[in-house]
Amino acid sequence: MIRASGTAGFQGQPATVSSSRLTNAVAASLAVAALSLCLIATLTVLSTKATMAMGLPL
Repeated sequence: MIRASGTAGFQGQPATVSSSRLTNAVAASLAVAALSLCLIATLTVLSTKATMAMGLPL
């Protein structure tokens, strides 16, 4: 059995799937999400340290 050329695999020219504006928008939204995740983690650590420093009331 002989396979016809260009019918299988990743041969040939790649097709452009998205525009550069869409790519930039996705990159910007990922950057904002990463920044907000870091901010949430920082606030969590700081509030935990502040709670631990207060001690338990007896």
